[in-house]
Amino acid sequence: MQRGLYFLYRRQRDPRTVNASRTQPDRLAQVMQGIHQRGWCDGTGGNFSVVQQRYPLRLLMAPSGVDKGEVQADQLIVVDGDGKVVNGEGKASAEAALHLRIVEANNAGAVLHTHSVPGTVLSHHYEDQGGVALEGWEMLKGLRGINTHATSINIPVISNSQSMQELGDAIAPFLPSAPNGFLVAGHGLYSWGETLDESKRHLEILEFLLKVKLTQIQIGDQ
Repeated sequence: MQRGLYFLYRRQRDPRTVNASRTQPDRLAQVMQGIHQRGWCDGTGGNFSVVQQRYPLRLLMAPSGVDKGEVQADQLIVVDGDGKVVNGEGKASAEAALHLRIVEANNAGAVLHTHSVPGTVLSHHYEDQGGVALEGWEMLKGLRGINTHATSINIPVISNSQSMQELGDAIAPFLPSAPNGFLVAGHGLYSWGETLDESKRHLEILEFLLKVKLTQIQIGDQ
C-alpha cells in the first residue's frame, strides 16, 4: 500500500475521527442503546438528556414512553428551560424538570437516569440512612476528581415523589457535593458529567459500584 494511501486509511479508521463525525443526536441514541443493552433501562424505563445549547437552554432527549433501546436519532426531541417540547414529535418526560435542575445547578452537559436492579434495590434499602457509602474500591478512580482507591464517597438517596418540584427541592442541597450521581428511593440512579461521554463514564462507574455493594450484602460481606 502506498504511504499516502496508508495514512489516509488510518485516518478514516481512527476512532477519534469516527466519533467526531457523529452528530449529537446520533451519539445520544447510541449511548441509550448501549445502556438498554446492559439492562439498566428495561421497557420504557430511564430518561437521558444532553445539553444542545445553554443560552437559551435546550436539552436533547428521548420522548416519554418509548423503548430507549429502539429510539433513533431522528426521533429525539428538544425541550426548553421550562421542559416544553420546542422541536420534534412526542411528549417530554415529567422528569425533564429534574434534568434541568441538575444541569443548572452543576453546569452538567448531560444527565443519564437508569432503573438498574442494584440502583433500585439499594436506593430503597438505604432510604432511611439518606445515602449509600462506598469505600476502598479501585473503580472509584473513574469518577472525576478521584485519583486513589483509598477514599470514600456517599451517594445521596432521596425519597421518591411524583412531584418533580419536591424531588428537585429534596436533592438541591446535595448536588454541589454529590459524586456526580444520586439515587431516588425504589426508583434508580441519576448521573451526570460535563459532557455526554463523561456522564456515561460516571454512570458506568456508579452502576458497577452499586452492583458490588449489592453483592456484598448478598454474600454477607458487610
